[in-house]
Amino acid sequence: MGRVLAVVSQKGGVGKTTTSVNLAAAFARRGLKTVIIDVDPQGAVRYGIGLRRGHPTYGFADYLNGVRNLREILLPTALPWLRAILAGSVSDATDHTFYQQLIAETSVLRDLLTTARERCDIVVVDTPPGLGPIVHRVLEASQHVIVPLQCEPLALQTTPQILRGIQEIVEKNRDLTLDGILLTMFEPSHPSSQRVADYVREHLPRNMVFDIVIPRTEAALEAFAAGQPVVLRTPADAAAQAYVNLATLLAERFR
Repeated sequence: MGRVLAVVSQKGGVGKTTTSVNLAAAFARRGLKTVIIDVDPQGAVRYGIGLRRGHPTYGFADYLNGVRNLREILLPTALPWLRAILAGSVSDATDHTFYQQLIAETSVLRDLLTTARERCDIVVVDTPPGLGPIVHRVLEASQHVIVPLQCEPLALQTTPQILRGIQEIVEKNRDLTLDGILLTMFEPSHPSSQRVADYVREHLPRNMVFDIVIPRTEAALEAFAAGQPVVLRTPADAAAQAYVNLATLLAERFR
């Protein structure tokens, strides 16, 4: 059986989707059969995972509704070992209430993650911000979780909330492990960025924060804008190398 890795955060804009797509690509480059599943209604994975032009836009929401089958929503990427399941038609909707309700009240998401585990080595799940019903369902079916934390003060204020929420779910899902908090968008020349990084390392247990830090780089921004993971588009970039190193560390833990 493979492992499900959930990428969660209390707020948006902290590098959650960028982390999801780059870890998925880095795992696949290591020869691990990987699938990335986007359950965030915003559907940002489709913009950065490296799908071919003109790819179908349907995905998990359409499977959840019974409109598409699993074969139809499982899309190829530029990497032979990487497949993607996009958020689907929910991304174009203004009201996500029914989508959230279906996830909360059915076992479709859990069953899909179980099926994905049976067929893949690693399942990366990009989740919506916060700890709503979607994130709860994902964590209840996951074995691993990481929390991207942007190196800026506002993101720091939300950290206790997400950690408490994860701890509550760990009490129900004993297979779930918090692998760590990942510092993202780090700018060493910015005093506030450095202060946040220092504060996190001083006030949280050492084993709760990854030593690997994801720097803010132009290459990472340009890669997402170009629709590609930075680990593929600019592999020598500092952010790309950090994601590759993190994927290596996690892959060793997952054995």
